[in-house]
Amino acid sequence: MASSSSSTTGEKKMLTLKSGDNEAFYLEESLVLQSDLIKTIVKEECISSIPLPSIKSKTLVKIIEYLKKHAELTASNKEDFKNFEKEFVNVALEELLDITVAVSYLKINGLLEFCCQAVADRIKDKSVEAVQKIFKIESDFTPEEVTEFKRETSWAFEGDLDDTTI
Repeated sequence: MASSSSSTTGEKKMLTLKSGDNEAFYLEESLVLQSDLIKTIVKEECISSIPLPSIKSKTLVKIIEYLKKHAELTASNKEDFKNFEKEFVNVALEELLDITVAVSYLKINGLLEFCCQAVADRIKDKSVEAVQKIFKIESDFTPEEVTEFKRETSWAFEGDLDDTTI
């Protein structure tokens, strides 16, 4: 017996997304098909429960909130949506990075571009040291190499060093 790609409630097809911390989200298929990954899984695998082991439920809740708001988007509420987007990325940088990575995995291109721009805006005008601290990057250069880089490209080491808690 062939399995259907989703269960139906009335006329609406439903899918279940299961987060990495085992929380299930029961959603209309049309809503989550904004994700190219989910669209491919539904089309090729013919399943209605999709495991997303690398995405925490807290992150998935935020993404679903965005997808719902985006689905409601009409010409008359574009300003409301712009305000929603501003609030959507007004979270701690770590949370924004989690959302960005999850959205990249899910292949939700418009949201990915928006999140990447929000991250870029947060690190704009930061020094190399500040960006390294923000992203927890440890330099493997010797102090002499760093001194040489600073001498050759002093412009790259200018910028705000203090505000790394964005």
